[in-house]
Parts: sequence; structure tokens; C-alpha cells
Amino acid sequence: MPDDPLLDKVPPHSIEAEMSVLGAMLLAPEATGIALQYLDAECFYRPQHRALYNVVVRLYDQNKPVDLVLLREALREGGQLEEVGGDEYLVALADSVPTLANAEHYARVVKEKALLRGLIQAAAEIIRDAHGAAGPVDDVLDRCEKRVFDVTELKIVNQAQDVRTILSQLMQVLDFQGGRAITGVPTGLTDLDDRTRGLQPSEMIVLAARPSVGKSALALNIAEHVGVDLAQPVAFFSLEMSKEELALRLLSSRARVDGQRLRKGMLSHAEAERVRDAGKRLYETPIFIDDSPALRILDLRAKARRLYLRQGIKLIIVDYLQLMTSPGSESRQVEVANISRGLKALARELKVPVLAVAQLRRPVPGQPHGAVPQLSDLRESGAIEQDADVVLMLDREATRLKPGTPEYDAVAGQAELLIAKQRNGPTGLVHLTWLREFTRFENFSPREAEAPAAAAAPSDLQQYVPPQGTDADQAEDGAPADEDVPSGSAGGGIPF
Repeated sequence: MPDDPLLDKVPPHSIEAEMSVLGAMLLAPEATGIALQYLDAECFYRPQHRALYNVVVRLYDQNKPVDLVLLREALREGGQLEEVGGDEYLVALADSVPTLANAEHYARVVKEKALLRGLIQAAAEIIRDAHGAAGPVDDVLDRCEKRVFDVTELKIVNQAQDVRTILSQLMQVLDFQGGRAITGVPTGLTDLDDRTRGLQPSEMIVLAARPSVGKSALALNIAEHVGVDLAQPVAFFSLEMSKEELALRLLSSRARVDGQRLRKGMLSHAEAERVRDAGKRLYETPIFIDDSPALRILDLRAKARRLYLRQGIKLIIVDYLQLMTSPGSESRQVEVANISRGLKALARELKVPVLAVAQLRRPVPGQPHGAVPQLSDLRESGAIEQDADVVLMLDREATRLKPGTPEYDAVAGQAELLIAKQRNGPTGLVHLTWLREFTRFENFSPREAEAPAAAAAPSDLQQYVPPQGTDADQAEDGAPADEDVPSGSAGGGIPF
């Protein structure tokens, strides 16, 4: 492919706008404040304009007045006066400002030209990378997209906000428990948040469990808390369940209505009213669900970047890690390691927590059936544990007991979440309550945890008794279908 003559053209710039911005900064301190919102030195095309901008900003930062005399002196002391064009050019800058009222417009023009130059530079690097590609094409695509993403990110301008707005947003995500600040994204699980201070930006958190324990349910509960209760945007990538199934679970959890009865549309009047109210609340919720199956890590990162730019997502959830793919890997272990590293890199790149659901292997021969899960049970790759900043292991003893026995009934509503690894904090055990009929985990409540798992509100049971023995009504532990257990399709009429 011959060299593209477009790349040899003079890149986009506006000398007039650059001079007007610098001239305005010389004439009024408020113009410097405006310029700082939009620009840094690299936004200027001319090298002498970059040097001038840096000196003006330095004087401004030192609370010194900025005028021709002080600027000339600062440039002379730094040996830059002749480099920027001398006294004559400084006077020309001051004379180049048509009106101070247009300072923000000039700054925007300079910013836009800088963005265009950045895109051209990114395009040139993409062309070179494509011509000289030696590795997998997916790696090339990922690098190319990141270059464009980096340029796009420069477009974001931070605007001033009044303290009322700032405090309102802060109090939504900042909570205090036991004298400790929750500095990350709260999960809504008090004991977990107290130990982790929330899901921290740039961290990869692994939520692991054996099949049918409820890892998808817990991940969705966290998404519900962040998206509904905190009104913070969440990206939920589901490789196992459809978006319709997830929406039904959200409705069941939010309305506190039996999930199987909701699927059939067979609800009491009171339940139907709760579902309508929950639906209205969820309708405005910033939870973004992608149910693409067999998603490649490359595609997930691309989608997450777009959601980050367009929606400002604060949390990414992937359910679950081992269902993702990374084509071209020499073995399954290498593939899972590539996926794990990709998720960790995504968390660091976007500076948001990534909650990756992972599956633990079932007990191996020779391991006691009632054995609690271990870190070594993470399937297919030790890289998951290595890359994770936090590893949470969900367990329900009831899944290892026979339903209907006194032993089962005693623990049917209980769950344990082990903080098996935390790079920057303590490990330990968190007790949770499992509400089977709502497919929901909550803060531990002895009263609810000791109640029979199949209990429902008496008023609901008086008005409707569901049929018994239908398919997909029960998972292997008596809970609604979850994870590896097939779930029934949504039927009947959802009452809203």
C-alpha cells in the first residue's frame, strides 16, 4: 500500500485561535481559568505557543498577576523570550484579541484542532501497526481501538459544579459504617463493605462459587443496589442468561415476589402491585445489560469503553469469566489467563471496579462432599487468583445437604461469603441471608435465615397456591434455577 498523501498534509490547527487564547490570558485572569478547563500545553500547534502557555499558567498558579511586563520578565529569566518571538510577538498577542467575551470559544477551537491532530496521529500509528503486525490480529485491534479511545477521552471537559450537587453525588456513594469510610462502590452488603470499603476503582474483584450456589444472583443483587439504590450506571455482561431472564430476576428481587410465580404471571393483587411499582423504578435505572454469548475479551473491552464514554459507568460485571473466549490461545489455561489479564487491564484503563464472576470446580474424588470451597478450586487457570485484587467465595451449606431434612432446614436460608484474598485489606468471613423465593442475598438476619427456605407471605399463599412438580421449578438445592441449572422461559403476562 503506497504512502497516503493525506498524512503528509499540514495537520489541522488555527494560529488565530491560539493567539486569541493566549492574548486573552494576558488581559484577564478569568480567561486563564477558562483556558485551563479545556487546554493543556500540548493542545497548541506552535511550539512557542506551548512555551507561552506554560509560563502564563505557572504565573497564574503562583497567584501572580499576568501582564506583558511580568510575562516578558519570566520569559527572559527562563531564556525563552527570543524563542517565543520576542517583545514584538507578545504585543501582537495582546492586540490579537477581538473581545474577551469569546475566550471560551477560542479555547474550544484550539481543543477541537488538537483532537483532530490526535486522531491523525492515532491513524498513522494504526497504519504502521497494521503493516507491521506480527502477533494475533485481536491484539492489533485492541491496540488500535485504545488509541482512538485515548483521543476521545481528551474530549471530556470537567465543568464546575455547585457544592450542593457535588455533595449530593458524593453522599450517594460515600457511606460510613463502624467509623470507616466506604470509599469504593458500595455493594449494599454491610459487613462486606465494611471489610473492603466498597469495590475499589481499578480493581478486579472475582466472585467465585460452585454451580447452583447463587453467584449470578449475588452479582445481580450488587448491580441492583448500585444501579437502583445509588443511581450509578452499571454495565452487566451476561454470557449465561438472557437479558429477559435478568430483567425478571430484577423484578422478583425488587418487588420481593416469588420468581417462579412471576414467570407464570400468577400473582396476587398485592404482588402484582409491587411488581408494577418495581417495574416503574427499574425503568429509570442505569443498568446496561449485554447478553452476547461466547463474548470475546476483545469485544467486551470495546463495548465497555463505549459504555464508559457514553454512560459514565461506575461498575462492570461479567457473568461469568470462564464462558468468555480469547481466540488463538494455545490451550484453555492460556485462554483463561488471557481473559483474566484482559479484565484486569480493563479495570485499570477505565479506573472502575470490574466484578468478574467465576465458577469453581465441583468437589474432586477424594475430597469430602461437604468440603467448603478453596482458592485452588478456581477452574482452568491459576491466573485468575493471581490477577484478582479481591477474591470472594460464595458458599451455601444447604447445597450439600438433602432437602427436607432437619439439617437442611436449619441452614436453608444461610450463606457465607469468604473474602479469600484482598490485596489491600483483611480477609475473613461474611454471613449473608439467602431468600430463595426472591433469588436474593441480603445482610445477615438471624430471623430470616432460620425461617424455612420455601416460606412465603401468608396473604399470598391464601390467594394462590402454585402447581407442584413443574419443570424448572427447583434447582438441585430447591432454589429457583441458577447458573448451570436450566431455567424456564418467561411465560404468562407480566403485570405492567
